[in-house]
Amino acid sequence: MGTGQDLYIRAKQIIPGGTQLLSKRPEMFLPDQWPAYYTRAKGSEVWDLEGRRFIDCSIGGVSACPLGYADPDVEEAVVGAVKAGSMSTLNCPEEVELAELLLDIHEWADMVRYARSGGEIMAVAARIARAATGRTKIAFCGYHGWHDWYLAANLGKGDELDSHLLAGLDPAGVPAGLQGTMLPFEYNRLDQLEQIVGGNQDIAAIVMEPVRYLPPAKGFLEGVRKVADQVGAVLVFDEITSGWKMNVGGIHLTYGVNPDLAIYAKAIANGHAMAAVVGRESVMSAAQATFISSTNWTERIGPAAALATIRKLEALAVPASLIETGNMIREGWLSAASRAGLELSVGNIPPLSTFSLNYENALAIITLFNQEMLDRGFLATSQFVPTLAHTEAQIACYFEAVDEIFPMLVDAIENKKVEVKLRGPIKHSGFERLN
Repeated sequence: MGTGQDLYIRAKQIIPGGTQLLSKRPEMFLPDQWPAYYTRAKGSEVWDLEGRRFIDCSIGGVSACPLGYADPDVEEAVVGAVKAGSMSTLNCPEEVELAELLLDIHEWADMVRYARSGGEIMAVAARIARAATGRTKIAFCGYHGWHDWYLAANLGKGDELDSHLLAGLDPAGVPAGLQGTMLPFEYNRLDQLEQIVGGNQDIAAIVMEPVRYLPPAKGFLEGVRKVADQVGAVLVFDEITSGWKMNVGGIHLTYGVNPDLAIYAKAIANGHAMAAVVGRESVMSAAQATFISSTNWTERIGPAAALATIRKLEALAVPASLIETGNMIREGWLSAASRAGLELSVGNIPPLSTFSLNYENALAIITLFNQEMLDRGFLATSQFVPTLAHTEAQIACYFEAVDEIFPMLVDAIENKKVEVKLRGPIKHSGFERLN
């Protein structure tokens, strides 16, 4: 246990949950050993509180930094925004410039609104959709944040989010009056969505990630679009995670199916706080019929960072690079697993590549993998989010370590010594994310 773990012990005493984000809790990676905190981050490297340098081959700042940490062009724009005054009585012109750029990228859209986080902007989208339709119920698929509108799915039976977020999640604090407003369906199950709308004519919106762990079945996205049109529901594509990774803009552009609202955060500003909803005027204008307003949504840093990020993504064809690197990582895992005799499968879109282990004690095995990779100077787990900053040499070193560790995992599995080799508890499971 190092300085970071000592600080985390204190944090859990004064910060409920220890961190602000479930995905960054040390227990999600390597309990009692994960560094927990950083002093600085640059490119694909992170330094902990004791000055140790790690190559980050894990979740990549929760996939928020496709250009790498502290990208010089984005940071120049941010520093310029700070020096020019990040807040004033007047509005920053960058928000108009960013809206123009987003609308150029999304030719189907007419208007833009902003927030500063994914959860916020999804709540904004839900409010706009309900205001535009005058309806309450939302059919949804997948994970869409922490706000009441979404967690209301677990009011009643209490298990509707088991395959979308976390199993057994208690919707404590969510008003009981929202029960019955959220109706889940599984990805690629158009029949389930059709059944929902058949029994509920008052659907305000259909909310989903267009792509995540599974590709859309033939005709699925087109079918969802058709259902939304038939019942007069607002189709909302949550691109908070998928956006800006497979192309410049949303992944829906690749599939040629346009929503009524598209939602962005995370990578839109390379890790700086920024979020946007892009949509059709017929829906977006309803934002004026309700009250959506926040002081910090008018600060300058977010739009300035987003403009610099998007322009660099375009100029350097970054999504194509992320796809290429992601495919190389997936092939590397499969080859190393084949050589070692490890039962492994890969999934997700290439820029969000993950592997899964087909064993009953998979969590313990991944914990051991994380432990051994940390010993070798890597922040690593069963997900590797590549960035523009990752070099071929770093990835080669990563796979040299993987080639050492995979056979060791197989030996530990065969001799039933996985748990024995762990120096701490087994990692916690993350989002179920079956959709």
